[in-house]
Formats: sequence, C-alpha cells, structure tokens
Amino acid sequence: MTVVALIPARYASTRFPGKPLVDILGKPMIQRVYERVTQARGIDRVIVATDDQRIFEVVRAFGGEVEMTREDHPTGTDRLAEVAARIDADLLVNVQGDEPLIDPRMIEAAVEPLRQDPGILMGTLMTPIASVDEFLNPNVVKVVTDRDGFALYFSRAPIPHPRDFTSDLELHLSALAPRKHVGLYVYRRDFLLRYPRLPATPLENLEKLEQLRALEHGFRIRVVETALSSLGVDTPADLARVCLALQNA
Repeated sequence: MTVVALIPARYASTRFPGKPLVDILGKPMIQRVYERVTQARGIDRVIVATDDQRIFEVVRAFGGEVEMTREDHPTGTDRLAEVAARIDADLLVNVQGDEPLIDPRMIEAAVEPLRQDPGILMGTLMTPIASVDEFLNPNVVKVVTDRDGFALYFSRAPIPHPRDFTSDLELHLSALAPRKHVGLYVYRRDFLLRYPRLPATPLENLEKLEQLRALEHGFRIRVVETALSSLGVDTPADLARVCLALQNA
C-alpha cells in the first residue's frame, strides 16, 4: 500500500499573508512541516501542493518535492485532488501547511484504520478538550462519534450539549468528555478524486466545515482519538508560541 502525504500551501492568507515562508528559528515554516511529516513511519512520499512560485522555489531549495497547482481552487481539498490525479497512491494524507509542530505519530494513527479496513474511505483525528473556554470557542471544532469511532457530527457549537447542566459547566466537563477535531485527513485516492465533485451541502455552508459534506452525502469518517497535540499557526501570536515551544524543547 502506497501512502503519500500532501501539504497544501498558499501564500495568500487573510490573517497572516505569506505564512508558509515565515522564519521559524532559521527555517521557513513549510520546511518545518515537511521535515516533521517525513518522520512518520509508512509514508512513502511527501509533496507540497502550492499555487505560488515563491513557495515552489523554497521547497525545491531545501530538497523537498513540490507540485504546482491551479490558482482557482476554492478549497485545499480541491488542490490536493489535482495533485492526487497526477500520482500513483493508495492513500493520501492531508497535512496542513501551518502545523510546524505536528507529531509524526498523529499521522501514523490516522492512517492505520484505512490500512486495516478497505471499507473506510476517509479518516481524521480528535483529541480531548481541556477547558471550558475551548469547549465554548467557535474556532475550536468539536466532534462526536458513534461507538465504532465514526463521526456523527462536527460543529463549532459545544457538543455534546448537557440538557441539565448548571451554570458551572466546569463541573460537567469531565463527564461530557468532549473532543475537538484535529484537521488532518486521510483519503483513499478514488474518494479524494470524487470528493470535490460532490455538491456543497447546507450544513457545510452553515458551519463552514468542509468535512460535513462527506457526512451529508452519506459517507462515514473514521475518527481516531489521540492524546497528542499540535500547535497551528494562524496569527503572528501563534508563531511566537511555536518559536517558544521549539526553543524550550
């Protein structure tokens, strides 16, 4: 089974333009991500997918593999599907290009169910929510699963919602055992090629969560729980936290 990791990287960003190329202790962020992904066991190739010549040249300069894509893709998944159509692979892993601290073991954990069960078309990760603030934060995507580990729903709202909760939600948090979604995906190649052609769906548009498209069209998503965590970079403040974490490592 051939497993290829794809890292989508765009230069344009509303909150942090040019962030794939920002310096993190002497290396551009995209290189930090690339090097982490190559450490995951069972990954045969790592490819950066970009529409920007500057990113293309930086990846080539540090010896990474990179593919240019069209500029008009509405989502990162569409960008990955373009690259997937040009390569041979059984499984494709979508690792975000703004995760310079991604733990390679998280990638391995997400891939394993699809290695074991050919009926699983798509997989992702979840991790425990540590605080009430996280639980209530709409920027932290929550997920609930069935007893077999397949997603029932993803939401920006606090789910599951305790009907009989008191004003002190802290008392209920451990009993609720809420989980947050980690935005790392694994696809079977045929499904990734099909996915962008599925019509957008009402809940996807409402929550602005692309993974809901799969659920609304009746496809199951296997969600693996992990105790590991990462630290994404969405803002300059996040970048400072990543640099501090690396300095203290």
